[in-house]
Amino acid sequence: MTAVESKLGDETMMAALALALVEKPRATLQELAKSIGVSKATLYRSCRTREELVEKLMSYGAELMQRSLATAALEDGTAEEALRRVIHSQLEHREMGAFLTYHWKPDTLQDERWFRVCAEFETALDAFFLRYQRAGYFRVDVSAAALTESLFSLIVCVIDAERRGRIARGGMASVVESIFLTGAKS
Repeated sequence: MTAVESKLGDETMMAALALALVEKPRATLQELAKSIGVSKATLYRSCRTREELVEKLMSYGAELMQRSLATAALEDGTAEEALRRVIHSQLEHREMGAFLTYHWKPDTLQDERWFRVCAEFETALDAFFLRYQRAGYFRVDVSAAALTESLFSLIVCVIDAERRGRIARGGMASVVESIFLTGAKS
């Protein structure tokens, strides 16, 4: 259990809180507690304000981004295998992905922690795409940075579409894989 998880509870509670904040962005702590099936006192022991809750969930989101890079093992296997691991690691924590998307503000990158995490994530994916562009797997007429942004944007869109009931949860990874690989493969 990470430091943030120990203060808020297990991953299930973290995911439920993240999704509750997406679904009810103006909810009070009491309303959020009720929506995830815990008492206000239970939630209040972990964080005393909505702002503190959002900050803790943002920190947890940063931890998950770092963890997903390690899980993806971009250096191992083929380009397609590594890409699948990236997609699956992002979709595994789709509630946090939705939360980070909806609670992102223009000044988020002014915070050194977020800037560092995002830069590491982007740099790792850019290097992955560049390596496989040089190997002839991914097209070279689209920059590695554009491939990174396209992949991440597609993942975010699929997470949102699943949350709104437009696509099935079970098909999320295959949707991202097929759309991305069909358009990015050389």
